[in-house]
Amino acid sequence: MQSQAPFESHLRNAIPPALVVLVIMWLFYWADFLFIYDFHQLGVVPSELSGLKGIFFMPWIHAHSDAKHILNNSVPAFLLITLLFYSYKEIALKVFLFGWFLTGCLLWIFGAHNGAHHIGMSGVIYSLAAFLFTSGVLRKYLPLQALSLFIVFLYGSMIWGIFPTKERISWEGHLSGMIVGIILAYVYRSRGPQRPKYQFEIEKELGIEPPDLEGMYNERIRILEEEARLKQEEMRSVSSEITVTYDYKKSPPSAMNE
Repeated sequence: MQSQAPFESHLRNAIPPALVVLVIMWLFYWADFLFIYDFHQLGVVPSELSGLKGIFFMPWIHAHSDAKHILNNSVPAFLLITLLFYSYKEIALKVFLFGWFLTGCLLWIFGAHNGAHHIGMSGVIYSLAAFLFTSGVLRKYLPLQALSLFIVFLYGSMIWGIFPTKERISWEGHLSGMIVGIILAYVYRSRGPQRPKYQFEIEKELGIEPPDLEGMYNERIRILEEEARLKQEEMRSVSSEITVTYDYKKSPPSAMNE
C-alpha cells in the first residue's frame, strides 16, 4: 500500500489541470451556440494583425457544426496533459503555456497567407506529444523512455497530420506544435526528472579520480609472477649446493661349508 501512495498522490495532482483545460474547451464550445458572435473569428490568421488574437484563443475554439472536432481533441488533450503533469510536475505548467503560445506564434509567422482561421487544441496536442516523446529520449531514463514508447503506440499515426493531406485540416498548426514540443524538450532537458547517476559519474563531477582497477590487477599479476620466479631461482640455487657422497664398501665373502 505504501508503494501505491506516491502514484495516487501524483495522479491526483495531475488530473485537475487536464480537467480545467477540458472545462474551458467545452465552455467555449457551449458559448459558441449561445451567442451570435462567430467564435471562429478568434482563430489564428497567419500574417494578419487581426489574427494575432488567435494565439491566445485558438486552442479553445472548435467547429460547432461538427462535434467530432472537439471530441477528437478532448481525449488526447486530457491524457497528454495528465501525463505531462504526472511525469514532469516541476516544469509541466511552463511546458504547457509555452507550447500554447509558441505554437500560435509559429503558426502566425509561417502559416499560409490565405486568410484561413486556424482553430482547435490540436496544435497544442502535437506540442505535448512531441515534448513527451523527445524528452524521454533525451533524458535516457527508463521510465520516461517507456512513456515515449507509450506515446508512439497511442499517437504514432499523428505524424501524418503534419503533411497537407486533407483540406480544412491545419497541418501548419500541427507542424508548428511538433517543432515547439521538440524545442521545449531540448531546452528543459536538464530540468525535471533525471536518470540516476552512477557512482563513477558522481566522482567524475567532483573531480575524484576513480581507482585504476585494470592497472591494480596487472600490478598484482606482475608481483605474483615475480614472486614465483624468485622462488624457482631460490630452489635451483639450493639444489645446486647440495652434495651427495656415496661410501661404497665391499662386503666380505660368505663362509662356505666343506
